Amino acid sequence: MSPLLAWILLLLYALLITMTATVVILENRTPAKTVAWIIVLVGMPVVGLVLFYFFGQNIRKERYIERHSYERLTHEMLKDYVEDAHLTGGKYQRLMEFIERDHRTILTSANATQLVETGREWIQSLLRDFQQAQHHIHLQTYIIEDDAVGRLVADALVDCAKRGVEVRLLYDDVGCWNVDAAFFCRMQQAGVEVQPFLPVRFPSLTHRANYRNHRKVCIIDGRVGYVGGMNLALRYMREQGKESGAWRDLHLRMEGAAVHGLQRIFATDWYFMRKELLGNDAYFPLVKPLRPIAHPTLIQIVSANPVARYSDLMYSLTWVIQNAKRYLYIQTPYFMPPEVVLQALQTAALSGVDVRVMLPAKPDAHLLRWGNASYVEDALAAGIKVYEYRSGFLHSKCAVADDDWCTIGSTNMDARSFDNNFEANAFIYDSLMAERVRQRFVDDMQACQEMDLVTWRKRPLYKKFLESITRIFSPIL
Repeated sequence: MSPLLAWILLLLYALLITMTATVVILENRTPAKTVAWIIVLVGMPVVGLVLFYFFGQNIRKERYIERHSYERLTHEMLKDYVEDAHLTGGKYQRLMEFIERDHRTILTSANATQLVETGREWIQSLLRDFQQAQHHIHLQTYIIEDDAVGRLVADALVDCAKRGVEVRLLYDDVGCWNVDAAFFCRMQQAGVEVQPFLPVRFPSLTHRANYRNHRKVCIIDGRVGYVGGMNLALRYMREQGKESGAWRDLHLRMEGAAVHGLQRIFATDWYFMRKELLGNDAYFPLVKPLRPIAHPTLIQIVSANPVARYSDLMYSLTWVIQNAKRYLYIQTPYFMPPEVVLQALQTAALSGVDVRVMLPAKPDAHLLRWGNASYVEDALAAGIKVYEYRSGFLHSKCAVADDDWCTIGSTNMDARSFDNNFEANAFIYDSLMAERVRQRFVDDMQACQEMDLVTWRKRPLYKKFLESITRIFSPIL
């Protein structure tokens, strides 16, 4: 290559980097994200540009969600349940009103709930409900593997489709990158409607790789619903204390009007991908639980997506943190909170609230482990108690506060879940369910080591360096 050509290519590359950095600045992202992407673009020649091309482009709401369909589906869900909107929620009233006003998710009562605490219990419960399905099954998951568990679920879906049940499967394309197309084709040929979410294919890869559907939702006949952290794969079946590499996770089964919140989430995502509107009474029936409810539960379904004007989940969780009076316990596999969430946690702890965060001792990637670790000292120094779960991999995404509120869903405590992923959580305003989630946290503490600030500060310098470098990029991980 001649020196002149080399200089021309270098100048063109510099111009491209300058233009890209200018776009990042003009998009008015958070300062942390803006700085992180500029460092990537300037500090990682060529590689940084490729990373931005695939994972950094900011796609606005007008290109991704058609608000008309969202509002129409919301109307279908609300029309028979206006009375539930007038329920009162005590100290959480303002939170409930914010969620309803901004997210159009009403507070529902007369719900029956059941914690699903192991992978085996999750699959067994799911298959039992599949057998009872009469009209439709809507299954949405980030991962469904072509393994023993995935094939078991696929066979059950096929059986339901053959007996006339409408079956729709929505899976994330990136989450299932390693799954052979034949696995899905077999279901399609048997009558299951299968749809990948935002398929990532050349040449239209780019922005789609950055916005993933991380939800784990299932709706049966509009009357039974599931939401939580479990995907459909064999590794989720490894139980605590029985096998090496045990997987600790949590899901929620529900009956009642709250199921309509999950249905709206599925229907919106399905319409987005297929332009098929699932908005009639067959999908949003007048719900009565399948059996008498001894203890009705107040629930709101809250979701996150990268095209919303406000991050409803982040705002709602921050509200709970700021208004906790006695305690707040959090389980999350990834703890890289945005600055506003970290400050809320620190403020709560410094004001005397018992704030505890439980993390896996070994996350499923070194980069994520370093990212988690980079926030530990900030937490410990403010009085937040941090626990490392050592009996396998902690994948639960839940929180509980003051014996009267808890949440279970797919959302991690990191910027990706709040800003980039499509997520779903149940907000539960109920003392009995909060007590069960709190007790589960306390039980899991027996498998943890509490982290100590003095000891933590003595860790090797190279670890501190890796953690600090990772933290710079945590807003875009």
